[in-house]
Amino acid sequence: MSTRNIVRFWEWGKKIICVGRNYADHAIELKNAIPSEPVLFLKPPSAYIREGSPILVPFYTSNLHHEVELGVVIGKGGTAIPQSSAMDHVAGYVLCLDMTARDIQDECKAKGLPWTLAKAFNTSCPISDFIPKEKIPDPGSINLWLKVNDILKQSGSTSQMIFSIPFLINYISEIISLEEGDLILTGTPKGVSSVQEHDELQAGIDGIVTMTFKVDRKS
Repeated sequence: MSTRNIVRFWEWGKKIICVGRNYADHAIELKNAIPSEPVLFLKPPSAYIREGSPILVPFYTSNLHHEVELGVVIGKGGTAIPQSSAMDHVAGYVLCLDMTARDIQDECKAKGLPWTLAKAFNTSCPISDFIPKEKIPDPGSINLWLKVNDILKQSGSTSQMIFSIPFLINYISEIISLEEGDLILTGTPKGVSSVQEHDELQAGIDGIVTMTFKVDRKS
C-alpha cells in the first residue's frame, strides 16, 4: 500500500469498473438473459460525486434510472489475482449509485453499440464516505436499499449476487490489471426506476452508512 490516502480514493483512483446484471432479478426486470460470465463496462473518475453535489440529468436523456450498488475499493493492485487471495487486495467499500440513462442504453443495446453515453456521464457515480474493510466483515451478506422521495424502491442483499467479489476480482484482473484506488461496482438488485429533476435519493447499507443526493438539471 502506498502513502496515498485510500479514504479519498476518488481524488486519484484511475478507473471505475462496473459489473452489469449481477443480480438475477434485476436482469429479469430489464428483460435480459442471466449472464454466464460477468458483463463489464467502465466509468471515468470524472463520474464521481460526493454528498452535497447534485446528480445532473444529461440533456440527451428523458429516462434517468437509479441503481444502488456496493462498491469495492482496491487497496493493492495486481494482475490475474487468485480468488483465494482476492480479499487481501480490498481496502474497503463504498455505497454507490450507478446512474443510468436507460433510454440511451436501450438504444445502444438495440444498435449493438457501447453503453458509454448511458453510463459514463458526469455525476453518474455518486458515492458515500469510505467504509473500512473491517466494518463489513462479510460483504457477501449485507442489505442495500434506496428510496426516492422517501418511497422505498430498491432493497436487496449482496447474497443475491451471481458472481462473488473474489470471483469478480479474479475475472476482472485477468483482463484489466487492478490498481490501488480503483473501484469495482458489483451490480444492483431489482427495483430500478426513473428519477426526475428535484427528486431526493436516499440510499444505505443497513447498520453501516446512508447518503442523500438531489437530482438537478444543468441550467
